[in-house]
Amino acid sequence: MSTEIAEAVAALTLVDHHVHTCSTAAPSLAGFGDLLTESDRPPARGTSRFDSQVGFAVRRHCAPLLGLSPHADIEEYWQARQLLAPAELDRRLLGSAGVDRWLVDTGFKGDEILDLPTFASRVPDARVQEIVRLETLLEDVVVSAEATTLEERFRVALDRASAGAAGLKSVIAYRYGFDFDPQRPSAGEVRAAAAEWLAELEGGATPRVTDPVLLRMALWAGVETGLPVQLHAGYGDPDLDLRRCDPLLLAAWIKLVEPLGTEVVLLHCYPFHRQAGYLAQAFPHVYFDVGLAVNYTGAASAAVIAESLELAPFGKVLYSSDAWGPPELHLLGSLLWRRGMTRALSGWVDEGEWSVADAIRVATMVGRTNAEHLYGSDHG
Repeated sequence: MSTEIAEAVAALTLVDHHVHTCSTAAPSLAGFGDLLTESDRPPARGTSRFDSQVGFAVRRHCAPLLGLSPHADIEEYWQARQLLAPAELDRRLLGSAGVDRWLVDTGFKGDEILDLPTFASRVPDARVQEIVRLETLLEDVVVSAEATTLEERFRVALDRASAGAAGLKSVIAYRYGFDFDPQRPSAGEVRAAAAEWLAELEGGATPRVTDPVLLRMALWAGVETGLPVQLHAGYGDPDLDLRRCDPLLLAAWIKLVEPLGTEVVLLHCYPFHRQAGYLAQAFPHVYFDVGLAVNYTGAASAAVIAESLELAPFGKVLYSSDAWGPPELHLLGSLLWRRGMTRALSGWVDEGEWSVADAIRVATMVGRTNAEHLYGSDHG
């Protein structure tokens, strides 16, 4: 590998453009393992959650920050981890990630993770901004709305929530899939869908929006704010139908959004990252990352990172960790991305395909400047 590229990528301060905060409670060893997988099912017989790429990556890359040798066994790692107060563990691992701007999705299990001020106190030299999750906001609004007022109340709440936000996020891939009608729903369609949802809530159902009409309403309202709209795509937990999370299914909707100028950001994308790369090349307002996949593919993540650079213009690729819960994931996202970028770029330089200067410039674009252009400069 190129020493010059390795040193430049190691020194680069990153913008993590899609992330969550750290757990409020210290989990058990088994609970820690459960936070290192997207599955909610038991592991294979005779194994543990740590028998995985991400489990091995924790032992390899995080153990030295706890005073242990790389590859320390998980029990030894856990014992060392338990000696640190949660705030100290967070500060130690988050501080080693080399991130000075965190764009935080606050909409997923917010009662189990740190609020933004507390998280900010653990990354005191970094800027922390919110990414507002559309579906969570709609679920907050519905409890005090009527069918005829739901859309209006949601838009008022969205205006308020988005005023200080860096961007918005939708999980329509989880709640329905990308094979939705791309058109804006009519006011009548929204009222009818809202009436059905409110009837379900009166029957004791938990507020969870799954109706495609209401999901489309929220998504189009997000587009109309002009803020970048992030969409989970591809890999996730068993709550989604992966077959319906291929971002190519969004092509018709992407074309409708294009004249409005709102940027669309496809998150994670694995195993559809090549499809996302095509969309980023084809449409000027589409960006993507492979964030979630980097942690979970561990030692194999360098290949995924290299594949993300195959087709898309380099100004359309972003860095994220999508870490949620253990601060190990916030650190690993950074470490594995740096290693993967260094390996991919060094290989192309060694083959004479790229110059060192171009390689460092592209790493800086993906790790930082693309996000600054998309979400606004940290100093703007």
